[in-house]
Amino acid sequence: MTHQELNHLIRNRRSIYPPSFLDKPIPKDVLETILTNGTYAPNYKKTEPWRFKVLRGASKQKLGLFLANAYKSATPQEQFLEKKYQKIIQKAEKSAAVIGLCMQRDPQNRLEDWEELAAVAMAVQNMWLTATQYGIGAYWGSPKAIQKADKIFHLEDGERCLGFLFLGYVEEAMGKAERLPLEERVIWMD
Repeated sequence: MTHQELNHLIRNRRSIYPPSFLDKPIPKDVLETILTNGTYAPNYKKTEPWRFKVLRGASKQKLGLFLANAYKSATPQEQFLEKKYQKIIQKAEKSAAVIGLCMQRDPQNRLEDWEELAAVAMAVQNMWLTATQYGIGAYWGSPKAIQKADKIFHLEDGERCLGFLFLGYVEEAMGKAERLPLEERVIWMD
């Protein structure tokens, strides 16, 4: 990959939501490549805090129903929207795969929590860039229901869910992400 190709990949990665996903499965070897590239993220003290739960088939449907029911139980009846409930179910069903993004704290507590969170976020960025390279759209969702993820995942002591990466092939080009000019976000100190 050339420098230009890498720059293009990074600058064109963006969130793509499940309604844009094609009805096309992601082969297991492609998912394994995406996950493996995630594990090459930097992580202080080599704790490798990421834990991934890959949902396909019936487990995706179970997740969609879990998330929809969590919305329903947390929403006052007068504010509940059946359309939103169905949309939550569809988000999981439309995805070719959903990856539960979990973090395992260092059992020796050698690091600050934010360092472990940053490592998982960098792993997700690696996975997202890899997915983009394969023509797979991705969206990281972190609904309030992640606080109850132990009801759908077996979580070890010190492990918690940080959200879900919804994945699916997309037909159209990824598009260009808009960013403010560099000079509005950088101060050079020579």
